[in-house]
Amino acid sequence: MNPRRRLLAIPFAVLLSLALPSLAQQASLLNVSYDPTRELYAEFNQAFAKHWKARTGQDVAIRQSHGGSGKQARSVIDGLDADVVTLALAGDVDALVRNGGWLNAGWQKRLPHNASPYTSTIVLVVRQGNPKAIRDWDDLVRPDVSVITPNPKTSGGARWNYLAAWEFATRKYGSAAKARDFIGKLYANVPVLDTGARGSSITFAQRNQGDVFISWENEAWLLEKEFGSRIDVVYPSLSILAEPPVAVVDRNVDRKGTRAVAEEYLRYLYSEEGQDIAGKNFYRPAVSQKAQAKYAKRFPKLNLFTVEEAFGGWAKADKEHFADGGSFDQIYTRK
Repeated sequence: MNPRRRLLAIPFAVLLSLALPSLAQQASLLNVSYDPTRELYAEFNQAFAKHWKARTGQDVAIRQSHGGSGKQARSVIDGLDADVVTLALAGDVDALVRNGGWLNAGWQKRLPHNASPYTSTIVLVVRQGNPKAIRDWDDLVRPDVSVITPNPKTSGGARWNYLAAWEFATRKYGSAAKARDFIGKLYANVPVLDTGARGSSITFAQRNQGDVFISWENEAWLLEKEFGSRIDVVYPSLSILAEPPVAVVDRNVDRKGTRAVAEEYLRYLYSEEGQDIAGKNFYRPAVSQKAQAKYAKRFPKLNLFTVEEAFGGWAKADKEHFADGGSFDQIYTRK
């Protein structure tokens, strides 16, 4: 048969199905996130899949990848095929812009609240009854206190921890030099640096190492929910406003044809349902007044500062404290 006639013999509906993506086909997303969001996205993904199905008639399969935020960013730079990233800090997302142009500059202006649909802060988790009487950051440098915190070279949460302690010391003792000395004493009390916040959580709660765990607020309350009879949560006198950002990975979604579902996935974090799920999982809802009111008793008002106020933004903080040769490398040495 003439090849042209063979082509004409193929039913038009079949040709159309070959030429255009069918709404009946299943969409697929990979969300590359940081350690303590596992429970949050396990619930949110189910809600979003129902929302997307109702809106488009299309199923969506959402896969998750979790680890230390800095390590996760490096994985995307090295080729991990993320459609979206939901990382611990803006500096890790900015690294995707600088290293390979995976995201377009200005990503943080695409979504409300600097692309942070939920916030958190840093607290101290201690053993039940607080046997070491830990009340504030300066208790963490006592020689009788063992501190659990992850590695700021790989963990976004650890960077928030580090900067919260540094700013406390700067304000209390009056200079960067004294803050540096304070941080040195604090890390001298750290027996092990896990790569991410969840690893440090396991080290403290399940392996029973350390007297105090410097923790995300949401991770602390997850521990309280699971090990309530064994731990207490202490709010320090000063802490940091943590704004974990979310972003579409432009290069990947344009290549894969998943931009529409990826963008809607992140927008849905700002919906009433998304904000309620954030509060339910111990994150502070950023934009919904209804969710904020619902969970107000869970989240006490705190004396918080921002990275911009204290350190001039993440680019400057990363360069001075966490880049190779920065203050952490100079301070943290194991003999």
